[in-house]
Amino acid sequence: MKKLYFVMALLIVASMILSACGASAPTAADCTKEEVFCVGLVTDVGKINDKSFNQSAWEGVQKSNADGVADVVQFIETADAKDYAKNIAQFGDAGYDVIVTVGFGLGEATDAAAATYPNVRFIGVDQFQAETVAGVSGLNFPEDNAGFLVGALAAMMSKSNKIGAVCGTDVVPPVWRFGEGYKAGAAYADGMNGTTTEVFVVYHSDVGFDKTFTDPEWGAQTAKSMMDQGADAIFGCGGLTGNGAITAAAQAGAYAIGVDTDQYLTLPEAAPRMLSSAMKLITPGVADLIKATKDGSIADGNVFGAAGYAPFHDLDGEVPAEVKATMEEIKAGLLDGSITTGVPPVKP
Repeated sequence: MKKLYFVMALLIVASMILSACGASAPTAADCTKEEVFCVGLVTDVGKINDKSFNQSAWEGVQKSNADGVADVVQFIETADAKDYAKNIAQFGDAGYDVIVTVGFGLGEATDAAAATYPNVRFIGVDQFQAETVAGVSGLNFPEDNAGFLVGALAAMMSKSNKIGAVCGTDVVPPVWRFGEGYKAGAAYADGMNGTTTEVFVVYHSDVGFDKTFTDPEWGAQTAKSMMDQGADAIFGCGGLTGNGAITAAAQAGAYAIGVDTDQYLTLPEAAPRMLSSAMKLITPGVADLIKATKDGSIADGNVFGAAGYAPFHDLDGEVPAEVKATMEEIKAGLLDGSITTGVPPVKP
């Protein structure tokens, strides 16, 4: 009798295993199969949970999975810039269909990999294609417009007429456009309102790529230095470095302004004082290009996503109606071209 029970138990367990195997989702090991659509993401130096740039791109990849476009999604975090090519190759060798590389710094490695893996579609976030590269789509944004919007907002909301921006290296064109757009937006608001705003913009260009976006302590200290000089609104544009700055600003009771995504939702420690964020709509931009890859409508060359500013959230009641109206007017003017930032694509 015991033997009979034992055999029955074995049969039940075996049937459960077979059922589980039959219902299992595709894995990375299946990426060489034509019917399995796989998307890999390689971060710029930094973490996938930076609550900003890398995270927004990864959320776009995850969206493609949730929408039923991608069957398998994975990421690799880059710890050192010298590992860009090696990290991309891990996905290329594994048979992935799409590889998303995040950041200006990966541009050369992405273009080189496209020649090595001609059957892979590469999506380079913030990688402007001066010359079209086969197999590569560069997803770009008008960062100067987003910076302009929050610069105007900061200037209109500042009581001290002093505002600041703490940014990553200005060697990266999108970061430079954010910072210079911020200055230009403040100047535009001053011109409208007859005010004079002092704008402090500091780029963390004194260190290498392995540090410039991952230095929250420097970001916090730089923001504190600006606040010591009277700045009452701080824009952080530079991954974890910028996060350190706006968290310090929020803790000091100043206005905090996020970047890339709506950081009210991703940086809760700064949320109570988060006035807005200079937004690049990275998540939908990445998801749309992955979908276009699968349906065959994607093309080589540059694709331009949208930019804007985030809601005021908890501070909505502090923002006067005339400021809200002016912000919408500026946004509309930037979209239709009647307002321009004057910021060139790259640092002269």
